[in-house]
Amino acid sequence: MSFSSVLRADGARLSSSVPLQSLLILELALAASSLRAQDAPTTPALPTPPTMPAADAALDAVTVDGARQPYRTLVVTGAMKTDTPARDLPQSVRVLSGALLADAGVTRLDQALDLASGIARQSNLGGLWDSYAMRGFTGDPNFGSDYMVNGFTSSRGYNGLRDTVNTASVEVLKGPASALYGRGEPGGTVNITTKKPSFTPAYALQFSAGSHDLWRASAEATGPLGERVAYRLGVAREGGASDRDHVEARRTAISPSFLWMLGNDTTVSYELEVARQKATFDRGVVAIGGQLGRVPRHAFYGEPDDGPIATESVGHQLFVQHQFNDDWSLQTGLSYRESSLAGIATEARFVQPDQRTLVRQRRARDFSANDLSGRFEVLGTVRAAGLRHHLLAGVDAYRFVDRRQQQRVATSTPIDLFEPVYGATPPPMALSAWTREAQKAHAVYAQDQIDLGERWKLLLGLRHDRYDQTVLNRRSGIATDQSLGATSPRAGVVYQPSGTVSLYATASRSFRPNSGVSRDYTSFPAEQGRSREVGAKYDAAGGLSATLALYRIEKNNVLTPDPLAPNEFSVAAGEVRSQGVELDIGGELARDLRLSFAYAFTDARVTEDNNAFLVGRQLANVPRHSASLLLVQGFAIGGQRATAGIGLNVAGRREGAVAPLAAADDFALPGYATVKLLGSYRVDRHWLLSVDVDNLFDRTWYASSYSQVWVAPGQGRRVVATVRYGF
Repeated sequence: MSFSSVLRADGARLSSSVPLQSLLILELALAASSLRAQDAPTTPALPTPPTMPAADAALDAVTVDGARQPYRTLVVTGAMKTDTPARDLPQSVRVLSGALLADAGVTRLDQALDLASGIARQSNLGGLWDSYAMRGFTGDPNFGSDYMVNGFTSSRGYNGLRDTVNTASVEVLKGPASALYGRGEPGGTVNITTKKPSFTPAYALQFSAGSHDLWRASAEATGPLGERVAYRLGVAREGGASDRDHVEARRTAISPSFLWMLGNDTTVSYELEVARQKATFDRGVVAIGGQLGRVPRHAFYGEPDDGPIATESVGHQLFVQHQFNDDWSLQTGLSYRESSLAGIATEARFVQPDQRTLVRQRRARDFSANDLSGRFEVLGTVRAAGLRHHLLAGVDAYRFVDRRQQQRVATSTPIDLFEPVYGATPPPMALSAWTREAQKAHAVYAQDQIDLGERWKLLLGLRHDRYDQTVLNRRSGIATDQSLGATSPRAGVVYQPSGTVSLYATASRSFRPNSGVSRDYTSFPAEQGRSREVGAKYDAAGGLSATLALYRIEKNNVLTPDPLAPNEFSVAAGEVRSQGVELDIGGELARDLRLSFAYAFTDARVTEDNNAFLVGRQLANVPRHSASLLLVQGFAIGGQRATAGIGLNVAGRREGAVAPLAAADDFALPGYATVKLLGSYRVDRHWLLSVDVDNLFDRTWYASSYSQVWVAPGQGRRVVATVRYGF
């Protein structure tokens, strides 16, 4: 199939079978957001127009013809690096579609991941970056959790909280992806697919206002620049305070992209992402003596005059794809990202025996990183011995450099927990850390998806990585280095007894080079994981999709932050094990009644450690039981389309301390349940109004923690109203 055939007859949209990404650096001082692009109503009785307005359709997420339905996407790109039906994959996959994200009022990645099973929020460096655990495993403690953008790792470095203005869908890929992507967590990974240029002109403006002086503005535009070149631009800017004293943030996201149809069989695409964030460094509240609730959830224990912490990330992606014939193609790409984090913050250290005075420390951080990666892949289909083989073979490499300079004073001005007074003159800081870490890796990999017959499919994958790491302590001049090799196999089988049911089993290995050093400036061996999973999938035409998965994972050489110097050094935690059950459901219960449901039982605990106290303990911030629900009904008011919905997030009790040394350091986060209401009304083809109410009953809940003095309260009640104009 030629590349021209991926354009629909009306030229309105590109199939996601082309991994199109973007071009050129544009800086706009505007602001924007991609809040609600409503999908086509499915009830014939609903008023005309029966389809999504052209502007919203062209600006909506990329789709595969016939494969997209409300709240579910039946084709997955990231799991196989090809467009593969989800029912053919021997692993649990949840795709958070653009329609689902829009209805849920999602504007950040962490909000999106609340909709998937088995994902738990983790301590996020005072609110500066995304951090989550999947099936209990968190990722790199130095940079937050792993995620990919269009198949390229994009979380290494200092990227702030990720905005969704350029997000078409979020693929939650459970289990190890190391056989294709190399380094990674055995619990799974997240792949963000971005919105693509369209040859149909479309534009949209959106503005939101809400509680605590929240505001958000966005603009999106797409269209042709010629017969063979199209562009897309998304811009978002938001700001405001919060229900926490003295805590506020400003964020900007700019995402231009370009597509060039170089010929009937070749495409070139380029994408730029610019993200800037200035946010108060907020370690949250204190569990005095391990007890939460003794101080109010709005209490702030930093210094307002420290100013914001600034993060900036600039990323480029360039892709070329060429189709040789109907069976063979190649795809290649480059990704480069620069990021930085800088600022001063006063933060809690420990509570004195009077259980009233909080001893604080003060840090000045100046971190920067750059990440270059590339890949070259050949894809083909071969028929041999009565079997059909879908082949992929490739090579990739990356180079990542991280520079950290930190000044610190271990004992700064104390503060009263119950009557905080700010503004005392702090003592001077001294240089405490100055390091440069360089990582280089290259790999070769291959994959074969075999159609064994009408009902059976077999997946085989193998990857070999070589990895070099050098860490230089600039204060002492001491450098440490290591070289590692790892082979990551994957095998899975799918049995489809009917057109709606798939049964699968899979086994795989993973590895992850460990960043950072110990207090004696030695590096660590790579983490290694082993995973087994079985499950069942159900897909009803025009209805619901569901996946039930049972898994067991073991991982060794696990690092956690050093409790004596958590922002500078790491320690090895030994071995951890996670096992559990997950259920994800998405689609339509009835005509225009949309459902998203997720439940997880996660038993993730330490099985070996040099600290006997930790053995048998559940991993921090990971509840044994968690669930989310979103139910949205579409209907007509005054001849126009409207929606009303309700959402629910539930999590059980969680361990609160990431690296406790003894029982005195330990404590628990209580379980919680929050309710949200949402609704929208389409005034006409151009105007859309919507309202969201988060945490309807204003419950006090705790999103995550690191220790007794670093506990992050969850968002209180928040009302947000949005108006969108598309043309």
